[in-house]
Amino acid sequence: MAEKTSKETRLWNEPTPQDASGLQDSLFSSESDNSLYFTYSGQSNTLEVRDLTYQVDVASQVPWFEQLAQFKIPWRSHSNQDSCDLGIQNLSFKVRSGQMLAIIGSSGCGRASLLDVITGRDHGGKMKSGQIWINGQPSTPQLVRKCVAHVRQQDQLLPNLTVRETLAFIAQMRLPRSFSQAQRDKRVEDVIAELRLRQCANTRVGNTYVRGVSGGERRRVSIGVQLLWNPGILILDEPTSGLDSFTAHNLVRTLSRLAKGNRLVLISLHQPRSDIFRLFDLVLLMTSGTPIYLGAAQHMVQYFTEIGYPCPRYSNPADFYVDLTSIDRRSKEQEAATMEKARSLAALFLEKVRGFEDFLWKTETKELNTGTSTVSQTLPQDADCRATAKLPGAIQQFTTLISRQISNDFRDLPTLLIHGAEACLMSLIIGFLYYGHDIKPLFFMDTAALLFMIGALIPFNVILDVVSKCHSERSMLYYELEDGLYTAGPYFFAKVLGELPEHCAYVIIYGMPIYWLTNLRPLPELFFLHFMLLWLVVFCCRTMALAASALLPTFHMSSFFCNALYNSFYLTAGFMINLDNLWIVPAWISKLSFLRWCFSGLMQIQFNGYPYTVQVGNHTFTVPGEKMTDIMDLNSHPLYAIYLIVTGISCGFLFLYYLSLKFIKQKSLQDW
Repeated sequence: MAEKTSKETRLWNEPTPQDASGLQDSLFSSESDNSLYFTYSGQSNTLEVRDLTYQVDVASQVPWFEQLAQFKIPWRSHSNQDSCDLGIQNLSFKVRSGQMLAIIGSSGCGRASLLDVITGRDHGGKMKSGQIWINGQPSTPQLVRKCVAHVRQQDQLLPNLTVRETLAFIAQMRLPRSFSQAQRDKRVEDVIAELRLRQCANTRVGNTYVRGVSGGERRRVSIGVQLLWNPGILILDEPTSGLDSFTAHNLVRTLSRLAKGNRLVLISLHQPRSDIFRLFDLVLLMTSGTPIYLGAAQHMVQYFTEIGYPCPRYSNPADFYVDLTSIDRRSKEQEAATMEKARSLAALFLEKVRGFEDFLWKTETKELNTGTSTVSQTLPQDADCRATAKLPGAIQQFTTLISRQISNDFRDLPTLLIHGAEACLMSLIIGFLYYGHDIKPLFFMDTAALLFMIGALIPFNVILDVVSKCHSERSMLYYELEDGLYTAGPYFFAKVLGELPEHCAYVIIYGMPIYWLTNLRPLPELFFLHFMLLWLVVFCCRTMALAASALLPTFHMSSFFCNALYNSFYLTAGFMINLDNLWIVPAWISKLSFLRWCFSGLMQIQFNGYPYTVQVGNHTFTVPGEKMTDIMDLNSHPLYAIYLIVTGISCGFLFLYYLSLKFIKQKSLQDW
């Protein structure tokens, strides 16, 4: 029996004939070129975790609005000690450049908490003890941002840009100012070559709704976004989730090749298959926040065999040992038994590595292979992004962001056509409803209703589109702001100004046909005043939707808030009820209602300064237009003041939007 066990151990420790011949690599690789295009030529990096104990506040992981829905007070629930749980206990390890460390374990083992602590994203948690050291220095947010690249589990990319354009825009914002355009283009091409993206470089990235590259290629694009600035430490959260086994193997092979390029690569996985397991240099097996094994992947079977848990022949060690250390919660008895077994395995491992400098278990006959660092000849030694290098300023960030947004928006032709058709159809419906009154003019109330509809109907359609678009980009905005890719100021101006072309086209398609079909006063100066006021009101509604989208955390809350606010403005605009008859609360609401000021302005443009003919029976009376608007209390402010008021309301919403971007975490639901 002992002889059989030793044979099985050697089976996992020694390379297979397929590995030696390269047959397995050629079988699973989509490209036969295994050379290194893109290596890290800076100094060697180290990541050290010392005696880490981390406590997770479970209540903080629940969004405040969900706590309110459960009739809980958010700020009081965090003080409940029962909601705290130890996510990591007594964890220590040290990893160097040239190594790829894989963190494996069942759900709830502490993988996500460990990555959050290392990357400084430990929101809602607290380090009870221990330290994180990067290159011999205590970890700080500034040091993490300069040395560590974090690839999240979810791909957050603009769907209508190609792979090359996505990387090119990031290169403009992330690479130092000292880089010339030729160097930026060279860096993009190096990353494309390293990540094996040549065949899809000119294909759109795509998403669930837009056809584009495959899931594995999209994941490699997300890695390329972080790899562009050539970091020394690369951390990936569940990089193979959602991928088929073939694509996952190719992706991990790419990460292994990046580690050989003098990088430190740290990835978290559930249960990798056996051929992926062979690619790891180091493995950290965790359960309930405690380490069960930390050492070379090729020595993992030998370690567990020595302590009495040999891996059965033809079984995947990752599957077998993750199952061995998982907590079975189907009953209290099984949970207690598996928990006790995990504690004993954790205590045994800590005893075996006690006194080791790097806390790695090693065999007595073989020392751990720390990996080799290969310096690429295709990159000059000064091509890496140093911590002291100056990144592009606010102006370059703004120009890059606005160019990226316009490129992405105008590639989405179906959405643009739908918006254009919507504006044109609504304009034609209203226009033909009031068409044919060139000989006999409309009654006063009919004209007033027409002007109210012109200013009140089209802004309502803008709300849902702006809110849904902002929330679809929310996760990407949160990640890019967190990574320091740009600041809130350049994004604010790029977002507002980048949507102006679409906004102008939308108002033109809606405003021009309806003006002439309804036979409003055909004077160029009146048409210009009418169009400019309509443009301002639609823009004001757009800024209201932007502010609500940044201020509130979910799409449903933002759309509900905008609709409630819009309906309040709609009812107090002076058409449903005379402004003189409003009591104090709706009267104050009407002062902030851009629909009220739009209605007042449109009425003044059409009636003030022109006589209005009223026919009563056989008698015809001529009444000054100002008298008609005075009756509805729409002449309280001159026309120029109305333009200034609407502009001021728009600026108020824009200021609220900027403050929300600056001081509110733009989290999406998947980040809670």
